[in-house]
Amino acid sequence: MRCLVDGEPTSSIPVSDRGLQYGDGLFETFAVRDGGIQFPERHFTRLAAGCERLGFPAVDWSALRSEVIAFTADKPAGVLKLMLTRGSGQRGYAADKPAVRRILCLSDLPEWRGVPGEQGIRVRLCRMQLAIQPHLAGLKHLNRLEQVLARREWQDDDIREGLLCDTGGHIIEGTMSNLFVVSNGVLYTPQLDNCGVAGVMRSVIIDVAAQASRPLEICALSRQDVQQASELFVCNSLIGIWPVTAIDGLGEYPVGPVTCNLQTLVQNHTDHNNNTWYAK
Repeated sequence: MRCLVDGEPTSSIPVSDRGLQYGDGLFETFAVRDGGIQFPERHFTRLAAGCERLGFPAVDWSALRSEVIAFTADKPAGVLKLMLTRGSGQRGYAADKPAVRRILCLSDLPEWRGVPGEQGIRVRLCRMQLAIQPHLAGLKHLNRLEQVLARREWQDDDIREGLLCDTGGHIIEGTMSNLFVVSNGVLYTPQLDNCGVAGVMRSVIIDVAAQASRPLEICALSRQDVQQASELFVCNSLIGIWPVTAIDGLGEYPVGPVTCNLQTLVQNHTDHNNNTWYAK
């Protein structure tokens, strides 16, 4: 892994950093292909919205963009994690003259067992529940304890993801992914007004479905809604779309035609719509 902290090649940050002390920060995870980052505008739009909602100091977005492009230019394929924290400060929750700290980490792509995008995956329902917090809903903030604890619930390598409900029993997302359900030809994805991460790949799928005139609803989803679905899939910026073929204790599902069609549409959208930043 290679890292930059405020433009300097190092893997160290001060122990006073508020991201470390309080989870006071945001992050984005980019797929790197052929030296460029994918869906940069979507990622940076979400990051900027998060900075505004958390009341971060001003960020020089043009300089950050240039730094990201230069840092990934020599990487044929990989993962870039970009973190912004409120920087270092005095002890206590109040931020005294904060300055945004930039942390970039570049690593290899994960090696997935099998071909999950074609064969589908088995998932489970987690006992961990997502807390209701509308002010943070949708953001990819640095406090990921709910996901960390949910991921500790299983060690079976055959289970590739865990689904999380909120405290009202609605299914919201996976530990690392967003969820889509197909029922009677209509595509559904959970509403994220109270919790959950509004993923970049989720937004891509919503857009390509609209362009293809595919009926789609963003709404609350119960366990029964998921159990009765004809197709399920999870998604994120690194894995794309993975069909779900089984949820332990809930049901089994085929790798269906709607899922396969959306995989093709998303790939075409990725390839042909200027969705990558490259060094010039």
